[in-house]
Amino acid sequence: MACREVIEVCGRYAATKDPATLAAEFDALDETDDHAPATDYNVAPTKDVVAVVQRHPRDEDGEPDPSTTVRSLRVMRWGLIPAWAKDRSIGARMINARAEKAATTSAFRTSVAKRRCLVPADGWFEWKRDGKVKQPYFMTGPDGHSLAMAGLWTVWRDPEDKDGPPVVSAAVLTTDAVGPLADIHDRMPLLMSPDSWAAWLDPDVDEVSELLATPPPLELVESLELRPVSTKVNNVRNNGPELLAREEEKADLTLFDR
Repeated sequence: MACREVIEVCGRYAATKDPATLAAEFDALDETDDHAPATDYNVAPTKDVVAVVQRHPRDEDGEPDPSTTVRSLRVMRWGLIPAWAKDRSIGARMINARAEKAATTSAFRTSVAKRRCLVPADGWFEWKRDGKVKQPYFMTGPDGHSLAMAGLWTVWRDPEDKDGPPVVSAAVLTTDAVGPLADIHDRMPLLMSPDSWAAWLDPDVDEVSELLATPPPLELVESLELRPVSTKVNNVRNNGPELLAREEEKADLTLFDR
């Protein structure tokens, strides 16, 4: 991707659905409070994104009600800012977390145990390298349903402004690519099938090593369309449906083509 030195995979994706549609897909309440980001065909690091979480609601005294949980849509900043960070800039380098290491990494281990989410996407972009040539692809499902990328989230407060609003931020988990995706890149987002959503989101489950170690179902991966697209997506300023249109591969493409 652009910034490939820092971003290993899934550094861009598309999110074009409104909160009402996502709420229906994920059986969740819309708690974006009208702050949901606009339709975005080129979601890039540090942008606001919509994520799905499941939490215990607060009672009248502000205490969690352990008897029930609520699944909801929340707005988060893409790029996890650890609670111990001195400033928010570190988040731009933490848009991904490796599934096999997240539980033992200081920036992510608390979130693995306590704050997991799903990040809905129409699909994600990846660049296939062949020598100096980088061909962008858009990986998307065949039926129009959102892909559910496993994510982690946390809350950060600026140590220089302790009375300021907290920043809620998230990272997308990645895993080894499987099936045809391995021909594009050796990593991919950790996709969650609907039968895994409840266990992944459950705030009372703190042991999820099996889910972290389980690759996305091969049938899900093999159902994806690996669509070559225009190099216009290389530029984060470009944003429109044309970025998702199929464009046949060209032998002379480089990352800097626009």
